[in-house]
Amino acid sequence: MARLTRKIDQYLINWKNDKDKFPLIVKGARQIGKTEAITHFAKNNYKAVVDINFVLQKQYKMIFDDGFEIDTIIKNISLINPKFEFIPGETLIFFDEIQDCINCATSLKAFKIDGRYDIICSGSLMGINYNEIESNSVGYKTDYNMHSLDFEEYLWAKGYSVDRIDEFYQKMRTLTPLTELEYEIMLDIFREYMVLGGMPKVVFTFITNKNYSGTLKLQQQLLLDYEEDITKYAQGLDKGKILDIYRKVPVFLGKENKKFQISKVRNGARSRDYIGTVDWLKDAGIINVCYCLATPELPLKGNYNPDNYKLYFADTGLLIASLDEEVQQDLRYNKNFNTYKGAIYENVVGDMLVKQGYNLYFYRNERGSLEMDFFVRDANSLIPVEVKANDTATASLNALIDKDKYSDVKYGIKLANKNIGFNGKFYTFPYFLAFLLKRFLNEKDIPLPKEEETPSINLNKAAKMILGEAERKEKEESKKIKPKLP
Repeated sequence: MARLTRKIDQYLINWKNDKDKFPLIVKGARQIGKTEAITHFAKNNYKAVVDINFVLQKQYKMIFDDGFEIDTIIKNISLINPKFEFIPGETLIFFDEIQDCINCATSLKAFKIDGRYDIICSGSLMGINYNEIESNSVGYKTDYNMHSLDFEEYLWAKGYSVDRIDEFYQKMRTLTPLTELEYEIMLDIFREYMVLGGMPKVVFTFITNKNYSGTLKLQQQLLLDYEEDITKYAQGLDKGKILDIYRKVPVFLGKENKKFQISKVRNGARSRDYIGTVDWLKDAGIINVCYCLATPELPLKGNYNPDNYKLYFADTGLLIASLDEEVQQDLRYNKNFNTYKGAIYENVVGDMLVKQGYNLYFYRNERGSLEMDFFVRDANSLIPVEVKANDTATASLNALIDKDKYSDVKYGIKLANKNIGFNGKFYTFPYFLAFLLKRFLNEKDIPLPKEEETPSINLNKAAKMILGEAERKEKEESKKIKPKLP
């Protein structure tokens, strides 16, 4: 049966080829495709596969009762299932649902030292007490954070090749606008992605049926499954309070400033009574937390208010599925994504940034006169990222770039329903290219446009960028060893 190609597929192959590999723990929210990807990889790359699920096969929890000597563990596994084969150097042992067997994490050190078998563990972040797993396996594991499909993986599902996607990136790189045909087709596909999100079963159903039939029902069931897992796995915390937060995320996103306020979750709610609830939902992979910077300057870590944040769904399709039926119909059939106060675009861009490895930060001053949706950074500067549901004024973006007191900001990025461009102060990209943002920013020499292309160029900021690049090249030259004179 056909399957969705995932980025973890290549990662697993690279991991297998690493001669000094560590046992691998694949983490992620439930039903994002972890088990399917690992099983597919195992089947195609090993002569023998030992597949153990600690939730469905609870008897295997006892294989560690006699200690963590590898031959003893193997003997205990073989007692339960004598059909398993253990071929040194050609066997993968896959421990699934590791959250139900913390002792398994303790065994990873012994498996690494022994070295005869490759080990992959997986589990739903809803159930993983990761602090305990971390302490039991520190220094003897590799972590891989998996998410639902990002937009690039969705394009693969639609039949777009890596080379074709690279053509879009090269247009970003050279500031070449997309053709009208390219733009309209990509925008339509991106609107599909916003409605569907990236949950594999939802995407596969859409790709197979070539329509939305059955996708909403799958999404709504996933939302119910998350609620059920909260009541099952939220140990040590008030499950009702976690559900309060979870259910109110769409409500706050529908407000003007989108700030999440515990005091408005329910009557009499106090922050001290909800300690740990937001972190639990974040660690479970259900929500993304975007913290307000104390000031728009570097460094990002440590420069934010932990009590001032926005909450976004980790999958935009699930956000849309959680909305009122009338709103869903407007979004699905009229493609009117601007109606929800820009929350849909903010949510999907935030999700795209997280899937590239970014943490989320925003800024809003006390008067509300200066605000910015997201911030990222490159090697030398802080980069404001503005997300526009409509192509309206960019006063805050201009202020951050123009004012000398924001010295860490040298240029910005605007994501909107607009083609690729640069006006001398900020780059403009359509929303659907946001998945390439990190690749774009990681390039060593971001191109500046020709002088005639930038009539509104801010000379002060442009000069900073050019001088900074000149200084970098001068330092590189100075490091080169000079030849001795005769």
